[in-house]
Amino acid sequence: MKTIVLAEKPSVGRELARVLGCKPVGKSYFEGNNYIVTWAMGHLVELADPGDYNDDWKKWQMDTLPMLPERMRLQVIKKTSFQFNAIKSLFQRKDVDNLVIATDAGREGELVARWIIRLCGYKGNFQRLWISSQTDKAIKDGFASLKPGQNYDNLLYAAECRAEADWIIGLNVTRALSCKYDARLSAGRVQTPTLAMIVDRENEIKSFKPEPYWTITADFGVFKGEWQSQNGVNRFKEQSNAIKIADKVKDGNGVISNVSIKDVAEQPPLAYDLTALQRDANHIMSFSAKKTLQVLQSLYEHHKIVTYPRTDSRHITTDMVPTLKDRLRGIENTKYESIVKKLLASDVNPGKILVDNSKVSDHHAIIPTEEKVRFDRLSPDEKALWDLIAKRFLVVLSTPYKYKSIAITTVVNNETFVTKGREIIEKGWKLIDSGNYKEDNDEDDVILQNLSKYKTGDKVTVNKVNVIQGLTKPPPRYTEGTLLAAMESPGKFIESKELKDSIQKGGLGTPATRADIIEKLFSHYYIERNGKELVPTPQGIELIDIVPEQLRSPELTARWELRLSKISQGTEKNFVFTKDIRENAKQLVNLVKNATDLYTPSNESNRNCPFCGKKLLFVRDKKGKKILVCRSLTCGYEEDENRNDELTRKPSQKEKEITRKLINKYTSNNSSDSFTLGDLLKKSMEEKKK
Repeated sequence: MKTIVLAEKPSVGRELARVLGCKPVGKSYFEGNNYIVTWAMGHLVELADPGDYNDDWKKWQMDTLPMLPERMRLQVIKKTSFQFNAIKSLFQRKDVDNLVIATDAGREGELVARWIIRLCGYKGNFQRLWISSQTDKAIKDGFASLKPGQNYDNLLYAAECRAEADWIIGLNVTRALSCKYDARLSAGRVQTPTLAMIVDRENEIKSFKPEPYWTITADFGVFKGEWQSQNGVNRFKEQSNAIKIADKVKDGNGVISNVSIKDVAEQPPLAYDLTALQRDANHIMSFSAKKTLQVLQSLYEHHKIVTYPRTDSRHITTDMVPTLKDRLRGIENTKYESIVKKLLASDVNPGKILVDNSKVSDHHAIIPTEEKVRFDRLSPDEKALWDLIAKRFLVVLSTPYKYKSIAITTVVNNETFVTKGREIIEKGWKLIDSGNYKEDNDEDDVILQNLSKYKTGDKVTVNKVNVIQGLTKPPPRYTEGTLLAAMESPGKFIESKELKDSIQKGGLGTPATRADIIEKLFSHYYIERNGKELVPTPQGIELIDIVPEQLRSPELTARWELRLSKISQGTEKNFVFTKDIRENAKQLVNLVKNATDLYTPSNESNRNCPFCGKKLLFVRDKKGKKILVCRSLTCGYEEDENRNDELTRKPSQKEKEITRKLINKYTSNNSSDSFTLGDLLKKSMEEKKK
């Protein structure tokens, strides 16, 4: 008898098949003496469309809302139905008596497999493969320690609750808003509060009024000091007050009243989880969150040189410590060779900065695997992202950055000036993080070291005094990196302490879905890029004005994440959660129905839609190109802003779709001639010339 192994993607399936000694049979599976390896293609099964429950739900109409099916149904995704049918046939084979779920080890991976199993009608034994890297050793070790499939039932229940809640809330509110305002609008429990953060930040910037302030700096020759009041304030709101102090100390003599020297050992930053890596990749290499995940997935699946990408942990477990030396040897043939050899020369035994069982749930931090790195096989983007991961891995295993923190207080004519600096003792992990792989003190270090020779009571002379004007600055716009950080820790937007704690554990969305949420905001024209900055569009700003208040705040997601966590732990029943979600959907739909707000985006053009007559909106696509789109729910027309020649310009995909519908509607099926809209226009112009 044989065991079916169900992977999530074809690439993973091929690797599992190779390790298990299976050979390809057709296009849908591999087979060997003991195993049959097949795969999903991401999701093969999804929740059924509204129209599958009720014919009235096929049309977007306010009087059919809310849509609340008694029981949620599943449907096969049409474009990948061939693979679903292949898997179903394998389950029906008489020589199969066991199944190993080898989809991604996490909530969504569990859902992918279980929905396929359910819709295929498989009732046999099943086990779970739970691994965090795709190396041969990890796969073999995983199959040697398979877990009973039922151990992950609660994880499934939590995943189903999340999916059903997104369907019930997302579809109902999206339809309600779209029907209410006759506009193509989209809302959801994650994308809407994410958009709200961007809009709120933009409002802060627009309402911000810069105010001038002044600071005073005194030059004592070898070092400089900044004026500070007894309360620690170093700014003046009035220039005249700053000038008075400057005149008072000008050309004066001072005395050092205090020298404070503290030894500091600064620990390395934590290892990467997906969100932290996406933030750094955006800041350093201008990668979008989606691009980072795509490149990372290739490093994990294809090259096998990093561990599982979709993780929210920045630590590893104690049982992984013995593997660290092998992981270091995997990157020994790179530019980090000297650092690796230095680390391998002694015991590699990191502390809680890396090893903490309590902070690892489904998967540990993203770190290199034991596989040797082959740079000739990596693309430039893959090399750049791998370098970030490898460098951070070495940083975490390195010694602390040690220095003396020095603070000098100088008094001149009863006015206090403070000088701060540091004297480097040991660069430790900073040697790697800065890219300097040999110890060499820079000029700043030499200057800072001179501070330690001063003592209390030493006298100094004021050589020069500067009064410097500055302006207060508004908060910066979000970049993808800073938005990811805000999505990960949006607790400051929530008052309840319990909810703050719950959302700090989960945040808005998951590490795996945040990139898609940001992309969705772009695709709906709710945000645009201005360089690295994310700017809300008029449509996005208007949407936040009209959505129900509770959907704007991260609090809704916080409540969900708290309860989903309890479901996955078995401390809350899933049916209680889904019952509450349905009530919540009713409330939200009623709020939209009864709203008196207007939807009037300020980016309307002076051009009417050629199909429905409504004003077209100015927007930018993902590449920053200006286009015009129709806001009407039932239309969907798009065109290039620089539309000069009706006959030679290139129409958008949506415009082509609408054109085809119009041709079908107004062209006789009995006609022997076939015309396109372009043919009809040319014919009309020729007739006018005659």
